[in-house]
Amino acid sequence: MKPRRSVWTRLLFTAAAVMLASHSLAAEVLDKTENIAGTTVHYKVILPNGYDPGKAYPAVLAFPGGPQTMDTVEGTVERNWREQAERLGYIVIVPAAPNGQLFFEEGGARVFPEFLIKLLGDFKIQGKKFHIAGVSNGGLSAFHIAASYPQYFWSVTGLPGYLPDANPARVRALAKMCINMYAGEMDTAWLEAEKAQAAQFRAKGFIVEFSEEKGQGHVMRTLEGPSAVRLFKQFEEARHGCGK
Repeated sequence: MKPRRSVWTRLLFTAAAVMLASHSLAAEVLDKTENIAGTTVHYKVILPNGYDPGKAYPAVLAFPGGPQTMDTVEGTVERNWREQAERLGYIVIVPAAPNGQLFFEEGGARVFPEFLIKLLGDFKIQGKKFHIAGVSNGGLSAFHIAASYPQYFWSVTGLPGYLPDANPARVRALAKMCINMYAGEMDTAWLEAEKAQAAQFRAKGFIVEFSEEKGQGHVMRTLEGPSAVRLFKQFEEARHGCGK
């Protein structure tokens, strides 16, 4: 009987070791709070599976839609970002609007570029540049911040989203980025605004990918869960020049 007990003991230790190893490689979603430019910013950070703080990772700064509260942060983390970020080895940072002031307005935007500098100090980011993206109000925020601080970004993506304050100087600021725009077929107002702006950008020689999501409204299920891999494919293309 002793040999049998010894075998079972070894099996139990092996199983425990596997469980511990799996746990150590599991991804994390961190809840963070920082004082940025005199303003409190709450945000979540998705870390990839097997995250190593000594290794450089590609990163996405993503904005939620609607009122840009922590509830909407959590919603977009689970729907659009977590699954593929963990699997594909990306860091994704999703902030909530400070004091309820949206990021495409002066109040919320005042935490930039200090927030970007803070993130670059906290995490090793490939090329010291982010991809920037967002849903609805978050898409407007992504384009607004990208046009304000273009040196920090490889690409800008709206799902949906476009540049709300498209004066000539701000349009020029996007010239070196890969631009990705999505709109639902049934989301008429946003669809037409994005189509028009995509045409404007292309006329200037910008690299723009525009997708009309068939059968979709303002909330596009075609970019959630496993289907969000489409977003990350475009991020990879952007880091390698997206056709330039």
